[in-house]
Order: sequence, then structure tokens, then C-alpha cells
Amino acid sequence: MTIRLVLAGCGNMGYAMLSGWLKSGKLAPAAVFVVEPNADLRKRAEALGCSAAADAGGIPADVVPALVVIAVKPQVIRDVTTAYQRFNDGRTTFVSIAAGTPVATFEGILGNRAPIVRCMPNTPAAIGKGMMVVFSNRLVSDDTKRLVADLLSASGEVTDIDDEGLMDAVTAVSGSGPAYIFHFIEALTVAAEKAGLPTKTARLLAMQTVYGAASLAAESGEDPGVLRQQVTSPNGTTAAALAVLMGEERLTNLLTEAVEAARLRSIELGK
Repeated sequence: MTIRLVLAGCGNMGYAMLSGWLKSGKLAPAAVFVVEPNADLRKRAEALGCSAAADAGGIPADVVPALVVIAVKPQVIRDVTTAYQRFNDGRTTFVSIAAGTPVATFEGILGNRAPIVRCMPNTPAAIGKGMMVVFSNRLVSDDTKRLVADLLSASGEVTDIDDEGLMDAVTAVSGSGPAYIFHFIEALTVAAEKAGLPTKTARLLAMQTVYGAASLAAESGEDPGVLRQQVTSPNGTTAAALAVLMGEERLTNLLTEAVEAARLRSIELGK
């Protein structure tokens, strides 16, 4: 089978995406070539049936992939991407999942003929529950946009934006967002312990409640505000708690401040 995709980097996120593509049947192992300098990580890819090499020089000379997916840390983007300049004639689309690295960086390395897609995933992509947001430069065809979205859907939900400047907001909401939820679980666990529950029970109640509520919100199709109202009886226990959280829009204001801090930091890092 012709190699359709080259995966540059098979660390945690790269391996999670690769596993998703293969398990979903979106790609066959023989259609993927993995480039990974770490021998142990390279062996993981080979165990899935993919061909692999330690560097881009190991890619067969006659291979012209439809996609090169760059799944490495931002600090090594320039060195890694330079090794793939042989594919910059317009026939190959480059997909980056590196946080804070704009399309212009890749255009500066690859030239003005390379179609480039920038993707911001988040960590739940590792279990197929991620949120992927993509921005494409003007050279990416509609067919390729659909191909990329289909592949990314193996890792969760996919949406696109037309203004790359919004990627800083995306980073602040869905990129960093899982950490906010993890901290909420931590805080709810502490509150449960202070209410008298054993630590193990407190942790289970906090975690499963967040998981169940998020699943219900995702699957019911109802507005979250409607779901909140359905749980809240007048003058009941939930109403008493929400009076604390929603009084003077306390929680909304706190999250807005947190997201803005993350957005501004993303802008700083991008410079």
C-alpha cells in the first residue's frame, strides 16, 4: 500500500493519534510511516505494524505522502520541519499540532507552496474524547480539509476557525481547559472531605459527577442552562449552592479572568 501519511514524532500525543487512526480503520498500518528518534517510542509504532525510521532521511525516496503530521514540541519545530522540505512542492499538506506555533513559522521554513494546517488538540484526545480546532492556510484544498477533519475525528470532536488570531482563545479554553476541570475535581473532592466523606468516596463522587454531568450535557442536546434549571428545585439544596457560585456571577467572572490570563500568555509565547 502507498504511504499516505508521515507522522513526525510518536510521543504521547503522536502515538495516541496514530492508535486512533488505526483502531478506527481510517488508516491501515502500511499507509503510515513514522519518524521518531527515540528507539523505544519507535518500537511502539512498529509494533502497530507501521514502518518507522529514526530521522526523515529514512523515508523511502519515492514516497510523496498526502500528509506530514508534525507532532513534536514547539521548541524543536524548526529543526524537525526543515528535514521535510523535500515535500514542499504543494503535493503534501503539513499538519502541525504544536501549541503556539503559527502557520507563518511553517511557511517561513517550507516556502509559499506548502499547504499547512494548524491544529490545537487537548489531552483527552489520548482517549478519543479530545477537542481539535484547526486553521488552514489558503493553499489547503477543500478535499484535504475534509481528509484532515476525518482523521482528527478519531481523537474526538473537530471544528475549524477562519481567523488564526483566535487560536490564542482556543488555547485558553479547550487547550488549557482540561486542567481547569481537573482542578474543579480536586476542589470538589476537598469540599466533600470537609463535609465528612472519606477521601476515597469523596474522590469518586467528585470525579463521576463531573464525568456524568459532562456526558449528559454532550449527549442530551439541551442547553447547559436548561439542564442546570432541571436539577435546581426552588429553595432546595442545589439552589443554596448555586447562590454561592452564581452570586454576582462569581464563577463566571473567575473563569473569564482565568481564560483571559491564559489567552494573554499564549500571545506572549507566540512571540
